[in-house]
Order: sequence, then structure tokens, then C-alpha cells
Amino acid sequence: MAAFLLKSTYTVDGLGGLVRDGGTKRAEVVRALIEDAGGRVESMYFAFAEQDTYVVCDLPDHRTAAALAIAIGAAGGLRVQVTPLLTPAEVDAATRERTAYTPPGD
Repeated sequence: MAAFLLKSTYTVDGLGGLVRDGGTKRAEVVRALIEDAGGRVESMYFAFAEQDTYVVCDLPDHRTAAALAIAIGAAGGLRVQVTPLLTPAEVDAATRERTAYTPPGD
């Protein structure tokens, strides 16, 4: 499983649905969507910020994350951004990987 942050912003139509359904029902919909895709929701929050919702979840792979983002966006109620998340151990492993990068100007 891989960790992801899903950030979304409601469209006008999406906000209308949120007003009708309420936050608890929308959270249940999100949880069911992610679990049906083989994932697990770690946390979900609504916010008054640049984005309206933040979901931290585990998904089987990047393809699954892309499929969810496409399905959510195509439905028209939300604009969603998907950010892959790394654990500290994964960052440690990445820093030990040797690459042959030449910076600009060298």
C-alpha cells in the first residue's frame, strides 16, 4: 500500500450537495469509495482554507489513486489533487540511492 493526500475543492454544485447531505454523509461516501478501491482512510477533515477537504489514505498503487481522482473530478462536484506521501524510512532509503545528476551550469 502507498500513502496519499487527497485535497479537494468543492464546485458550486458540490457545495449544494454538501449542504443537502451534510459532512458526515460525505465522509461516509469517501470512506466507501476508498475502501471499495482496496484502500483505507487514515483521516478526513473539512477545512476553511485553499482546499475544502483533506483525506490521508492508503491505496494499493498510483494507478488506483489516479482512477479515484479521475472519477471524482468527472462527477463534477469537486476538483481534486492527489499527492503521494513518503514515510521517513522511505526518504532515508531515497537518500541512499545513488544518481548521476549534473546541476545546471556544471
